[in-house]
Amino acid sequence: QVQLVESGGGLVQPGGSLRLSCLVSGSSLSIYTMGWYRQAPGKQRELVARITTGGSTNYQDSVKGRFTTSRDNARNTVYLQMNSLKPEDTAVYYCNAHRSKSFFGNEYDAWGQGTQVTVSS
Repeated sequence: QVQLVESGGGLVQPGGSLRLSCLVSGSSLSIYTMGWYRQAPGKQRELVARITTGGSTNYQDSVKGRFTTSRDNARNTVYLQMNSLKPEDTAVYYCNAHRSKSFFGNEYDAWGQGTQVTVSS
């Protein structure tokens, strides 16, 4: 029922910046922990950044100081600002919505379709 749509990917030179967006529909963004994952060719999918319902963030060590995730609950949108991009950041980036098990419902996950980020000269 929850739909996630990523946008903002593309081709950028090393050292450049991109901002990815994830639009959530079918439910309120405010009740989900949101994660950004990426998968490069021949590699496993990895968690890049995460932001909780309370606004706390976590980052993969390789992107700390370069990437920032934020959320705008009023717009049902989560963002990933990517600065100082490196060729090794090249991957398909996926948005994930997660809600932990509670008295009021079971654990839940939803995924977007992914957006390609290519960092190259």
